[in-house]
Amino acid sequence: MAAPENTGNNFNMNLTENTIICYSPTMITTNGIWQGDNPLDYSLPLFILQLTLVVVITRILFVLLKPLRQPKVISEILGGIILGPSVLGRYPNFADSVFPLRSVMMLETMANVGLLYFLFLVGVEMDLSVIKRTGKKAMTISLAGMVLPFIIGAVFSIFFYKEKDSMEQGTFMLFLGVALSATAFPVLARILAEIKLLNTELGKLAMSASIINDITAWILLALGIALSENDSTTLISLWVILSTSAFIAFCIFVIRPIIEWMIRKNPEGESVKDSHICIILTGVMLCGFITDAIGVHSLFGAFVFGLVIPNGPLGAALIEKLEDFVSGLLLPLFFAISGLRTDFWSINGFGTWGPLGILIILSCIGKVVGTTLVGLFFQMPIREGISLGMLMNTKGLVELIVLNVGRDQKVLSDDVFAVMVIMAVIITSIISPVVTSIYKPAKRIISYKRRTVQKSKPDGEFRMLTCVHNPRSIPTMINLLEVTHPTRRSPVCVYALHLVELTGRASAMLIVHNTRQSGHPALNRTQAQTDHIITAFENFEQKNSGVSVQPLTVISPYSSMHEDICEIAEDKRVALIIVPFHKQQTVDGGMEASNPAFRTINQNVLANAPCSVGILVDRGFSGSTKSASGQTAHNIAVLFFGGPDDREALAYARRMAEHPAVNLTVVRFVPGEEATDAVVQSYTDDQGSSILTVFTENDKEKKLDDEYIHEFKTKVTGDESITYIEKIVNNGEETVALIRSMGNAYDLYIVGRGQGIVSPLTAGLTDWSECPELGAIGDLLASSDFGVTVSVLVVQQYVGGGAQVDGPDTPSHNKVDRFWLTNRCIHLMQFLRRLQFSVLTYFFFVQFFIESRFAPHQIICKYGWIYVAYIYA
Repeated sequence: MAAPENTGNNFNMNLTENTIICYSPTMITTNGIWQGDNPLDYSLPLFILQLTLVVVITRILFVLLKPLRQPKVISEILGGIILGPSVLGRYPNFADSVFPLRSVMMLETMANVGLLYFLFLVGVEMDLSVIKRTGKKAMTISLAGMVLPFIIGAVFSIFFYKEKDSMEQGTFMLFLGVALSATAFPVLARILAEIKLLNTELGKLAMSASIINDITAWILLALGIALSENDSTTLISLWVILSTSAFIAFCIFVIRPIIEWMIRKNPEGESVKDSHICIILTGVMLCGFITDAIGVHSLFGAFVFGLVIPNGPLGAALIEKLEDFVSGLLLPLFFAISGLRTDFWSINGFGTWGPLGILIILSCIGKVVGTTLVGLFFQMPIREGISLGMLMNTKGLVELIVLNVGRDQKVLSDDVFAVMVIMAVIITSIISPVVTSIYKPAKRIISYKRRTVQKSKPDGEFRMLTCVHNPRSIPTMINLLEVTHPTRRSPVCVYALHLVELTGRASAMLIVHNTRQSGHPALNRTQAQTDHIITAFENFEQKNSGVSVQPLTVISPYSSMHEDICEIAEDKRVALIIVPFHKQQTVDGGMEASNPAFRTINQNVLANAPCSVGILVDRGFSGSTKSASGQTAHNIAVLFFGGPDDREALAYARRMAEHPAVNLTVVRFVPGEEATDAVVQSYTDDQGSSILTVFTENDKEKKLDDEYIHEFKTKVTGDESITYIEKIVNNGEETVALIRSMGNAYDLYIVGRGQGIVSPLTAGLTDWSECPELGAIGDLLASSDFGVTVSVLVVQQYVGGGAQVDGPDTPSHNKVDRFWLTNRCIHLMQFLRRLQFSVLTYFFFVQFFIESRFAPHQIICKYGWIYVAYIYA
């Protein structure tokens, strides 16, 4: 059978009564280089090479640009530009071998599949309830940030569009306006997380406004596609819009109830069934097909389908299974294609650069001005308004999709497309440095004195913040609160905070549980845990008349969760924060880490807390004996070595001692003569001034310790439930031996962290410390090898509480002043360095554009190594 020659080497087709296709399987995979085949002549090896190049180059650029705080999208777009006709694509051998025209269809198909699922994930991550919580403020800011840029783009579009057809000019106006006014919600979320503004009021407002902006941009994009594809008749465009509206209604009123029914059928506490995941993934393709058949881009269908996925384990499972593969492997292909389509040399000089550059700058200024004016109306500081306007200028996925669709529909020319892509990269790249320079979230300092247990009034309200990751630590936590001795005369106000990692939804939040909604089953495991925690604390509140409990839930990334904890502690004016230790007890009595991120949270809380902090090592705290009143008695021991942390620990134990079912033992470790000589000997080789400084500070701390111990002994005289013991030890070995002899005779050990205190009694104990956040003694008691199997509470006193000495020349005050001065210097140096980076980057790109017309590889070799070396200098 003869085949027409114009069908290519791999396709042979002849049309008779039946259509017969002769298919060569060798067009997909090669037989190997040993048989003389070139892998780049076959589609699969070529696609693998293209994908590998895109991923490798974008990751290298991401590492190089990370010191400049650039989001990942910048490196992905620049990677495509480098591989495209602007740089490497100018060499015919590279372009014809690695990115030949015959491979474009497969590359774009896979990129659009990845983009389809990424837009689905964006819809899943969007929490539309944020719009309800922020109300009119976010709605007004979002619309104000869109109207001015859209109007500017619409006016300037008259000068760029040369055709006379008013319908096509209106479509061009719509595409240009959407591209200039859109805000990239996923890119903005990454930027806010990287510059640590995600959990601030500005960050939450920016996220809410960007969600509204994103949805509005998608609606306008769907309208623009409908007009561009069906501009021949207005009736067809009307049918497209009505069909799209019907599809949205079908997703809301039919598909969402079906998915909710699937979730309810899934057993509580179990992972989502694979069959449900498969159905959802198939639904993404089906919705994309429907919207594409309607006349709207398939991406719109996937996005709407993601929006109707309910918040819960299904959304979290979808993100967990898809995000790394889609975002890390397939999505860079789309940005690479945008770069491959960007040809600098298609830009016809200043005639295109100038007007478009002015247009984009004016649109950015318009977004900043509109956002700032609305912010002033809502009594927002002008600096925050400008920062919010800069954040709303974030470009990325939405704008690139608009530009690519506009180019495919022949609405945007190649030169306009290239300029818009370049300006999107430039604008997005300067947002992070500018915002971090002009906006510093001012920390509200609430003026109140009772930031420590020691300063709290014994007959006043005592406020505590207890943090819980999971219900496992609740029994010990509640028993600890019970022995804190809440009474009507001295009530205890407990803020029970459930810490939840931000996974499924891209909006961090704080949930205040005013009332329980009984009768409604939990939709997911996290909600079930929250209900269990609320129930436990409410039962505790009902059994104790002197307790008031306020359940809270904070949902945020582990990297910034400590900011929420500290902010709540300051807003609620608590005196003590209790956080669980990052290790849990195993069946054999050992300790294993439950989540390494918990340790980082604890360390950050210790460093930034506005009050005292206690780390609870949970090994059970149920009591071992019966008191005279028939209650379960708790035997508690305080190990006192001296210093502000130990005094804070003793102050908390002193409150516990008032409980009728608590037996308190205070063991004070007193240094012997050998220990005192050892301290003097260790500093005899130093200069005299150093010895004088050390002994002065030790004498002051010892004086404060003696005064507080004397006051404690005076007030507890005659109380048989309190035992005070002094033990003389000379070194760390004797200290360990004494603590080991105490063993498991007590139900709870309370110790101070001992931060900043150097004592001969703990010498050598910190050399092998596994958890420095617990201090020398706390780490010893928490170790699985030490033999103690009871709970431990490690207390750190608030460093700014002034508990040491009331005077401006105290060591703690000097440390705070030195820390503040050092911190200011570091911020100044970082700003100057970012300024240097920006100047150098601008110089590099200017030289690149000037000289790369003749030899791109020479400019890279000439200036690239200087740029890289300077960044890592």
